[in-house]
Amino acid sequence: MHILVCVKQVPDTTEVRIDPETNNLDRSSAPAIINPYDSHAVEEAVRIKECFGGKVTVISMGPLAAVEVIKRCIMLGADEGYLLSDRAFAGSDTLATSYILAKGIDVISGKEPIDLIFCGKQAIDGDTAQVGPGIARRLGLPQLTYVQEIEDVDNDKREVTVHRKLDDGYEVVKAKLPCLITVEKEINELRYESLPNLIQAARYQPIILGAADLKADLSQMGLKGSPTSVNKIFAPAQRGQGEILKGSEKDIVDLLVQKLSQKVV
Repeated sequence: MHILVCVKQVPDTTEVRIDPETNNLDRSSAPAIINPYDSHAVEEAVRIKECFGGKVTVISMGPLAAVEVIKRCIMLGADEGYLLSDRAFAGSDTLATSYILAKGIDVISGKEPIDLIFCGKQAIDGDTAQVGPGIARRLGLPQLTYVQEIEDVDNDKREVTVHRKLDDGYEVVKAKLPCLITVEKEINELRYESLPNLIQAARYQPIILGAADLKADLSQMGLKGSPTSVNKIFAPAQRGQGEILKGSEKDIVDLLVQKLSQKVV
């Protein structure tokens, strides 16, 4: 079984800052990490490989520094990695990004057919959750989104059964392979990296593909292929300090009702 996982290098949002003068993200203030949802996607792919055998390939789009994300995936148990990197990709929105990744997946599947594609539910820097479904649409694959559990993979019947997360529960869905799955964090617990994987990752160099290698339409990537743009990013105003109500329970309730009544009016 050949499983492909789409991963992304993102700034650690717990460390990111916004430039007060330009209102733009100051990416230099935050270390680059693998998108947390994508880590769980890689982990799930590796677990399926351990059950059925096969191979896990990862693919990422980004600058050459994103090589470190590929190496991180090798630490987690992936076997091979591709980095799509080209100046023509700069400024791509989710529509253009899904196009570029789909073209990269076409190149990989041309060498070795792919049975399953995993993506994280969303990237923590954009939070759109659009790239995974966009890839599935471009490749003509069924998509199973917000998956919190893979119940069964039947390679003989070429079927996968999953639990999709809903607001008030979950639904069980079955789809034919190949298909694309986007995963929630609760799908698994990340394991510690093994020593052989750490050694392999230290030596590993991913395969780097540019726009020419993808035989892609330049008008569908980068700023030219991006119909959406971010006009402004700003930090929300800080809330004022909350008021602490003191006194007996009756006094607090009476005071709270009075204050709420004033707000309604």
